[in-house]
Amino acid sequence: MRKFLLPLSLLLAFTSSVHAAENTMRPGLWEMSATSDLLSLAEQIPPDQMQNLSNLAKQYGFDMPKIQNGAATSKVCITKEMAEQKIPPYLYHRQSGCEARNAIRVENRYTADLACSGNQINGQGKTEATLTTSESFTGRTEFKGQVRGIPVDESANTSGRWLGQSCPATKTGN
Repeated sequence: MRKFLLPLSLLLAFTSSVHAAENTMRPGLWEMSATSDLLSLAEQIPPDQMQNLSNLAKQYGFDMPKIQNGAATSKVCITKEMAEQKIPPYLYHRQSGCEARNAIRVENRYTADLACSGNQINGQGKTEATLTTSESFTGRTEFKGQVRGIPVDESANTSGRWLGQSCPATKTGN
């Protein structure tokens, strides 16, 4: 069951991070981290199964982040265009079959409802993030539904910190 739920946990991890990408977020290279109960189990997964999970994560549109001590950590490039948008980019949501609805920004706090109706993930959730400075944020995402027909009720705490102005020439993700 873990192999089906970990991708959901990873989706939750990056959902909040995407919401923080508004016009007050500093463009450049960011380190995004997420913690959840499912991620704490990831280190027990054998390497061959972890490779299968990595392949599955690519189907959702992102690379498998580094998972250590119950946290998934990834580097993400926030472009100037992304940082200037009034509405956060929903790239990760659309690729997973999920979309953010009712996105609201009040000062430095962002909230949105999640609606997932894809082949792999089906259900609803809520995400929120608070941009504490232009170089850091914290957030939380909750989701209740099904992943490949298996009922889930999962949440993830997220955080992000700005690492520097320049991004590597490679695509976003870790």
